[in-house]
Amino acid sequence: MTETTQLKSPSKYHQDFVVWCEDTVAKLKDRDIEGLDFEALIEEIESLGLRDKRELKSRLGVLLAHLLLAHLLKRLYVQSPNDYCGWQNAIADQRREIELLIEQSPSLKNYFVEVFEDSWRHALKRVKQDYPTVQLPDEWEFSRDLDAILTEDFWLTDEDGEKK
Repeated sequence: MTETTQLKSPSKYHQDFVVWCEDTVAKLKDRDIEGLDFEALIEEIESLGLRDKRELKSRLGVLLAHLLLAHLLKRLYVQSPNDYCGWQNAIADQRREIELLIEQSPSLKNYFVEVFEDSWRHALKRVKQDYPTVQLPDEWEFSRDLDAILTEDFWLTDEDGEKK
C-alpha cells in the first residue's frame, strides 16, 4: 500500500476505537515503534489532559452549583434545620470526589481558580431560582482557596452568632 493510499483509507482509530486501543497497547508492549499510529496516539494523549480538565470543571460545577455552593447557600441562608444534615453530607461527598481528582492531577488546582467565578455565578442563579424569597449575597463572601472550599464549614458561627 502506498503512503497516499494509506492516508486516504480510514485507520483502525477511526474504524473501531477499542480495536485501535488494544492494537496500540500491544505495539507499545512489544516496543513496535514503527507500527504505531502516532497521529492518533498524540490526539488521544492530548485528549486525556483535556478530559481531566472537563471532568474537574464538571465536578466543580456539580460541587458548586448543585451541591457545595447551593447547599452551602441553603445551609447559610435558608432556615430549614431538618435539611442541614443532608446538605452537609452532599457537600462532603463532592468535596471528596474533587480531592481524589486533584490527587490524580495536582495541576488541576490552577484550573479550579479559572472556573470558580463561572461556577459560583451558576450556583447563585440556581439557588435564587429555588429560593426566590431568601436574601442571598451577590458575591462569594468566603475564601476562594481550594483547600478552604474543600475543608471549611462556612456555616459555623463564632460566639457572637456571626458567621466565621
